[in-house]
Amino acid sequence: MICEMCGKEAPARPMLVEGIKLNLCPDCAKFGDEYKTQGGQPGQPAPGAPPVSRTVIEARLQKREKRMQTRDVYSGSTTLELVDDYGRAIREAREAKGMDLEEFGKSILEKRGILAKIEANDLIPDDKMIAKLEKALGIKLREQVQTGGTIGGARPGGPPTLADFIKKK
Repeated sequence: MICEMCGKEAPARPMLVEGIKLNLCPDCAKFGDEYKTQGGQPGQPAPGAPPVSRTVIEARLQKREKRMQTRDVYSGSTTLELVDDYGRAIREAREAKGMDLEEFGKSILEKRGILAKIEANDLIPDDKMIAKLEKALGIKLREQVQTGGTIGGARPGGPPTLADFIKKK
């Protein structure tokens, strides 16, 4: 047999060198430790090891199965989103208070043009502006929206396929 360390043609025996099993000649054997087999068959417990019960094996398999499943990190989460008709809601609340754009802008320290664009749905207000408008007008411009779930018409329990991304007429 050929020594796996020096390549010499000599009778080799299995040795353990830095955690790796190598077939070494007598000269190179001094660099390794004696390789000891654990049990006769691969997959068999080592002699003297405690026996593993069937319930322990089943529990480990169930944990492994749960760990291997894919998870949707976005499912079940809710976020606050701006309502679709925010411009109309702002305009109606402002008119109900009897204020025109100029007066309302002065009261919340914002420019008339910005408020006009927001009321026309041409400008999406940032979170700070939304909070200011909600407080000044006494209305709610944000609603809780459920996010995540499946994409398009994804099959329940299965991963999305290309058909889920195609828009059908």
